[in-house]
Amino acid sequence: MVERAEAAPYLRYPPTPWWYFPAVGLWVAALIGTFTWWRENVGLFVGALAVLIAVEVLAIVVLQRRHGALPMPGRGTPPAEIAPVWRGYFLGLPVVAAAVALAWWLLGIPVAAGVAFVLVTGGLALYEQRYTRAAARVRERLG
Repeated sequence: MVERAEAAPYLRYPPTPWWYFPAVGLWVAALIGTFTWWRENVGLFVGALAVLIAVEVLAIVVLQRRHGALPMPGRGTPPAEIAPVWRGYFLGLPVVAAAVALAWWLLGIPVAAGVAFVLVTGGLALYEQRYTRAAARVRERLG
C-alpha cells in the first residue's frame, strides 16, 4: 500500500500532447539560432533571449497547471522501473550537447540549430515512450 502511494506521482499524469516535442525542439533551435546575432547586434540577441525565456516560463507554468505535481527527472525517488529511464535521460543530455557543439564548430550555427531540433525532438519523444512503458510495468507490478 505504501509503495503504491509513493509511486502514484510517477504514474498519474496526462499524456504529453503531440506538439510538445517539436515545440521544445524548436525552442532549443531558436535559442541556438540567437547566437547568430551575438557579435552583430547585441540588442537583437538580448531581445531574442528575453522572448525565449518568457516563452519558457509560460510553458512551465502551463505544464505545472496541467500536470499538477509532476515529478521531474532527478528529483525524488522513482520506482525501480523508472529510475533507468531517468538515468538514460541524463546520460543523453551531454551526448546531444556534444553533437550540437560539434555541428556548430564544423558547420555553423544554422546547422547546429537544425541538429538540436532533430535531436531534442526525437530524444524527448523517445524518453516519453520509454517512460510510458516503464510506468506501465510499475502499474502492472503494483496491481
